[in-house]
Amino acid sequence: MLRKRTEYSRSSDLPPFTLSGFPGLETSQHWMFLLFGILYIVSIVGNALILFIIKEVQSLHKPMYYFLSLLSVNDLGVSFSTLLTVLATFCFHLREIGFDSCMAQMFFIHLFSFMESGVLLVMSFDRYVAICNPLPVVIRGFCMVFPLPFLLKRLSFCKANVLSHPYCLHPDLIRLPCGDITINNIFGQFIVISNFGLDSALILLSYMLILRSVLAIASREERLKTLNTCVSHMCAVLMFFVPMVGVSMAARYGRHAPQYVHTLMSLIYLFVPPMLNPVIYSIKTKEIRQRLCKILLGTRF
Repeated sequence: MLRKRTEYSRSSDLPPFTLSGFPGLETSQHWMFLLFGILYIVSIVGNALILFIIKEVQSLHKPMYYFLSLLSVNDLGVSFSTLLTVLATFCFHLREIGFDSCMAQMFFIHLFSFMESGVLLVMSFDRYVAICNPLPVVIRGFCMVFPLPFLLKRLSFCKANVLSHPYCLHPDLIRLPCGDITINNIFGQFIVISNFGLDSALILLSYMLILRSVLAIASREERLKTLNTCVSHMCAVLMFFVPMVGVSMAARYGRHAPQYVHTLMSLIYLFVPPMLNPVIYSIKTKEIRQRLCKILLGTRF
């Protein structure tokens, strides 16, 4: 998928793209590779362990834990979508990616992002629907992301085609074409508003309704117990939407900010949720924590 610029065929009509690392840290690329390697290991191993524990422990075969497994599968998808280009950029200095490979990576990154947003939304209203019938969430994400590569492929690219990140994102790619990108901009705004905007608004509404119901409970212990059941979901929502809003704000209003700000924000958006979700689940859920300690330490707390 990755090739050096000197090997690029000039006869191709579809230009390659040049990936970027952290500007000004070119001499520290191997340290960046070590850092991201550790983050990937934590994310992939952590989510894989969550899936393994939920599968093996019969008492965890409940809707709440199926919800955690759905998010773990989604987090693994995000990690594997960016793994090759990130590590190749920082370790092997292979910064050129072919057009079709870039479109495929962009498709899967945004697909898993839309799917996670949809799962969090459905779970906030009806866990049964999210667990037993997740197909509408997948179909919605697929239908929204599917046109993006084709809308980009019809455009002419005549600039340097240097991306701001070590992977392909639609907001980054849409800056490069020379032709009219009005349709691309309109469609991009539409899917952001209709997915992330609507999902976050409905999730906020669901928690307002939950809070109103909790405040109606007379007993303080019952109120705390009820809120405690929502903590994992609230953490997952915050870890997903807060970095995403930060990336959107930086792209929209931070055009004069240093390049490393945009790179750092996008890396936080793609790395933080997959890495921290397993940690939060392990701390919050006693059954998962005990099983994890037994696997890693050979003891049971």
